[in-house]
Order: sequence, then structure tokens, then C-alpha cells
Amino acid sequence: MKNSKNAILASFVADSYALGAHWIYDEEQLNTLPINWDTLNAPQVMWHKGKTKGDFTHYGDQSLFLLEYLTQNHTFDKKQYYDFWCSKMQNYQGYVDGATRNALENIDSGCTDLSICGRIAPLLLVSKTKEEFLAHTKAVVEMTHNTPLALETSQFFAELLWDTKENQNLHQNIHSLKENYPLLTKWIEEAIATKQSNTFTTIREFSPACDIDGGFAGVIHLLFLEEDFQTIMTKNAKAGGDSSARGMVVAMLLGVDNAFSLPSDWENNTNEIENIKKYLDF
Repeated sequence: MKNSKNAILASFVADSYALGAHWIYDEEQLNTLPINWDTLNAPQVMWHKGKTKGDFTHYGDQSLFLLEYLTQNHTFDKKQYYDFWCSKMQNYQGYVDGATRNALENIDSGCTDLSICGRIAPLLLVSKTKEEFLAHTKAVVEMTHNTPLALETSQFFAELLWDTKENQNLHQNIHSLKENYPLLTKWIEEAIATKQSNTFTTIREFSPACDIDGGFAGVIHLLFLEEDFQTIMTKNAKAGGDSSARGMVVAMLLGVDNAFSLPSDWENNTNEIENIKKYLDF
């Protein structure tokens, strides 16, 4: 259970860190941002109006809703969670993306953005087996991102997260799983081939945007960097674009590995950290 809790905590801290430069795409603007890349920062874009240093993006907020629901109910039920989620979203003041708007109106989404994959870690708390975890992941993703690519990608990351929790061999697990996910195999191989390349250039070439097509390969590139958690997260943020979507996925997979540790400054300055730790002790 310790590794599961570390994965969850890491995903939240990564989102809080990403907030400062989140959704900035312009290279010149990224190079001149009035922020300190070594710590957490207030957001620099209008989309996160009202957010402050240490807050989450809307991705982290929705992941927190899931964690809160799970700790109150000690189980996962798709219909029950949908009702809980809808009640939370009714008064939500943060950014509401298209996938969320469609789900609230019971409209099937054609959305394939990467962010949903970084919100699955809390489901580890109520999953006794790998099969149960994969089923829970599928149910959560179907709520807002019910497309073949989003479902396959989230299943890949769920299986990778579970396997790494069990055997602490992240890179080998990626190699072992890639043939089972035909929509992703080519992207995985292309991304692994860039592990010695400059991260900024690599992510910009794959695409720093929200969509899985491009964003997925950026995640795999980051996972193969032979560096510490803070350095990987910083390189990710400096690449711009949807750094939170990439960062939350990378962080949960690094967090489940005992070889990585969170920067204490980032953890301590994440505004919801005490509530999250209370939830994790349910």
C-alpha cells in the first residue's frame, strides 16, 4: 500500500508544480516567465484565474474529487461516483474542459486528451487485484473520454502502474507491455529511441499539446530519462504546453518506484497536502 500512496501523492505534487507554466506554448514566453523553476509558482495564464501558488490545475482538482469519493466509500461504483462528481462540478470555479462539459450533459465525448490517464492512481486504494484496477480505470475513463484511443492508453498506463508497483521494474515493464497495445507500439518505440535526446526539442517535436497523439510519446521519453524526480518534472514543465497532463502520468509511475523521492519543498507547499495525506490514511 505504501507504493500506491506514493504514486497518488506524486501525481498531485506534480500537478501543483506544473501549474506555474501550464498551457504556455510560446518558446519565447517560456524562456522569460517570471517564475522560479525550482519550486511551485502561481499560474501565468488566464485559464487558471483565481488559482494561487500551491493550487492544482483542474486535472488535480478532479483527481482530488476521486480520492475524496474513494475514501468516503471505500469502494468504487461508477454510477455512484458519477453522481458525486456531478455534485462537485456544479459549483466548481476552475476551468471546465470540453470532455467535462459533455459528461455533465450525458453526451459521449470524442475526447482523446492525455489528462485522464494521470487521474487514475487513487483507484489503487480500492483495487485488490490488477483486473479490478483495470476495470475501475476503464469505468472512470468512460465517463469523460469514451474513445478507443483514450481507453487503450489509460489501460496501458494502469497496467504499467500496477506491474511497477509489484516488481519495481518500470522500463522492463514498458518493453513487456508494448506489443499488447497495437495503437501505442509505434509511439513507444519512437519515444524510447529519444531517451538521450534534448527533452525540450523532443517534446516539441512529438507535440506539447493535450492530445494523446504526441503527448503519449512525450511521457515515454520522460520515463526513460536517467535523472531524479525533480529534474524530470522541471524538464517537462520547461517544454511547455500541457505539462500537467504529462507530469501527472510520469509522476505516478515514478512515485510507485522506490528509487524516486519527492522534493520536500514541493510537497510541503502543495496547498491540499494535509487533506490528501488524511485521505490516504483512511
